[in-house]
Amino acid sequence: MKIGIIGGSGLDNPELMDNLQNRQWSTTYGETFYKSGSRNGMDIVFIPRHGQDHRLSPTHINYRANVQTLKDLNVTHVIATNACGSLREEIKRGDFIIPSQFIDFTRHRVNTFYDDFSSGMHHEVMADPFDKYLNDLIYAVAQDLGFRAHKEKTIITIEGPRFSTRAESRMFIAWGADIINMTIATEAALVKEMKMAYSVIAMSTDYDCWKEDEEMPVWQEILEVFNQNVDNVKKILLETIDQLSGLRGK
Repeated sequence: MKIGIIGGSGLDNPELMDNLQNRQWSTTYGETFYKSGSRNGMDIVFIPRHGQDHRLSPTHINYRANVQTLKDLNVTHVIATNACGSLREEIKRGDFIIPSQFIDFTRHRVNTFYDDFSSGMHHEVMADPFDKYLNDLIYAVAQDLGFRAHKEKTIITIEGPRFSTRAESRMFIAWGADIINMTIATEAALVKEMKMAYSVIAMSTDYDCWKEDEEMPVWQEILEVFNQNVDNVKKILLETIDQLSGLRGK
């Protein structure tokens, strides 16, 4: 077992590991920057989703290079972090959500490694894009730590970098989405093709714009909410890794 962590907005540079080393990797899809280390004997690879210094917008993240790097480095389980908007009254700011389904509303992404079928047809089964065991473990950890957490939720991924209109936000609610973000569906599809287990720790930072009795915050305010709770994200990550470490060889 080897753990990969994909850090999203607000978690670009976590200190979660011992023997931390900065590294680069070359893939068919481009170069990546990552950090390697360990915790309780468990090897860990950390990739900042948006690149060094958060330089890449959601559309222009090199998702394939990130995922290929994890695969090349023999990662078996991927845990991603994500700042998201809530589309439900009961999912409050600072709550954690472990989604089990996604809706992909992006328009300009490459979300497959199969650019052509020259080596044979491939259509990945995507009925259950997230790993149930990892989802259940992370949810249990969040609850044990005393955090408000939700599971069996649907995350919708929009293109970005703009936020939704009110009409779009209401439409996403009608579709059955519970939270909204700009990255996860693309990433989840690619990780699934690479046969790695994948789960997301999403944190609600705002109510998108459907909730008309309050102002939609600007991006800086959204990131501030995430930063106020980033230590809680780290606690969930560390405890999940520790429990996975204890399961090795069983």
